[in-house]
Amino acid sequence: MWRDFPGASTAPRTDPAAVTVGNFDGVHRGHQHVIARTRELAGSLPVIAITFEPHPLAVVAPDRAPKRLTTMRRRVELLHAAGVDEVRILDFTREMAAWSPQEFVDRVLLDQLHTHLVAVGDNFRFGRRASGDTTFLREAGERAGFAVDGLGLDGGTEPFSSTLVRRYIAEGRLREAAEVLGRPHEISGVVRKGDQRGRELGYPTANVPVDEAYAVPPDGVYAGWVVRAHGERLPAAISVGTNPTFDGVERRVESYVLDRTDLDLYGEEIRVELVDRLRGMVRYDGIEPLIAQMADDVVRTRAALGI
Repeated sequence: MWRDFPGASTAPRTDPAAVTVGNFDGVHRGHQHVIARTRELAGSLPVIAITFEPHPLAVVAPDRAPKRLTTMRRRVELLHAAGVDEVRILDFTREMAAWSPQEFVDRVLLDQLHTHLVAVGDNFRFGRRASGDTTFLREAGERAGFAVDGLGLDGGTEPFSSTLVRRYIAEGRLREAAEVLGRPHEISGVVRKGDQRGRELGYPTANVPVDEAYAVPPDGVYAGWVVRAHGERLPAAISVGTNPTFDGVERRVESYVLDRTDLDLYGEEIRVELVDRLRGMVRYDGIEPLIAQMADDVVRTRAALGI
């Protein structure tokens, strides 16, 4: 039932707990609100967050599966940072998708977690064909002896949601995405050798291939930060695309760390935080106009980052 993963728990519990359930993709401010409320209601009980892997839609309707906002490793980190004591990853299967809402309650919340309190976003759906909702959960809680709190996800006229974040990213609206997330949207990956052209032009880049399973903004140039594994954050001008000036084919995220030509990041896993879109992707006729544009991109990156 539970996926074994660094930072996540798998053993059945015997002590009571407060539980929150959701996909938690992105761990945005709506999720953070639900977790904070769960913590508030929990009192001395430990708080457990249940998430799903893969996304349920990837199992029941793969053609409608959404782009992911974070890796699972990052999701687990963000859930802990938001205040949960324990993360549980449900290994979602077709068999589990066929469970009735009551089976989910019995097998997950009661048998496995000894749940005394459940707090979820008021849009939470579960069980076969998403037939369970907060009303059903409250009724099940009354029968089984656990309390239920269904919460709005904040956000004013348009509630915070992973869907809203994906829309902003797809439109290149990174600052709006960050408002929902509570931090810049990021792309993770291992740096690998590229064509070395940036180094030749005086702008060496850390190259991360684009994984199309994840939410990536439109091709263009962005201001942001490169975050190394040990936490160091470095300002960067970031290109997303195929490098059309040189007839590139592979879509990459290429980050030039400002004023640094000495970095060797090959083989290192980094996070690239995208703060603001500076311009679209352009094909240049020759090297000189490209170099002039890159210099302007650096100036605009400094302005966007306030450095």
